[in-house]
Amino acid sequence: MREMVRAWVRDARHLVVLTGAGMSAESGVPTFRDAQTGLWARFNPQDLATEAAFRAHPQRVWEWYAHRREALAGVVPNAGHRALAAFAQQHPGRLTLVTQNVDGLHQRAGNTDALALHGSIAEDQWLDAPRACCQGENIEPGHPPHCSVCGNLRRPAVVWFGENLPVDALASAEDAVRHADLMLVVGTSGEVYPAAGLAFTAHQCGARVVVVNPEPTPLDAVAEHCLREPAAVCLPALLA
Repeated sequence: MREMVRAWVRDARHLVVLTGAGMSAESGVPTFRDAQTGLWARFNPQDLATEAAFRAHPQRVWEWYAHRREALAGVVPNAGHRALAAFAQQHPGRLTLVTQNVDGLHQRAGNTDALALHGSIAEDQWLDAPRACCQGENIEPGHPPHCSVCGNLRRPAVVWFGENLPVDALASAEDAVRHADLMLVVGTSGEVYPAAGLAFTAHQCGARVVVVNPEPTPLDAVAEHCLREPAAVCLPALLA
């Protein structure tokens, strides 16, 4: 089965790859819920990853994300990340990489144009629309940093529960799957929308869909093949 998919990859004019938390977990990145250990075990995601939670307890939420950033400090891209980056470099214009992961491992591996649907945990943005004063010397360090003039807060540049995905990244991903010959769905549970819906769009538009995941997922229903392997094992073999 893997050899058949290798042939599909070789023949595809446009390949789309959607990756999820399982791929990062292979590098040792705790999943969102796995990271809730120690001090953070008593909080549920809605206590830590919504705009309302941040407005109510900005220091708590900021420190939770600082904890997650620290956990990522020693993590490096795995063989699956590197295989995707190498393929993109060797075949310019043929691969669109779409990720639900916020850890930046794809970008660090070399996929600098990856479409990050859920943002980046390494970056910050303003909580409210910035005023002219929200810049430079007016940014006061803190937990979280804030504008010393108007009080606007810096927040992690990730998509929280209840927020829309970045419009441009989602539009680019949707356009890519509509024109794809082949879509690989790698290490994602297939339960988080609208990202999971991209596989259905690809299928409806005539692309072959292949799921790469050790465990069954709801997206298996639209897949022509399911490769029950870790990404770090399967992707180097498929993309070599």
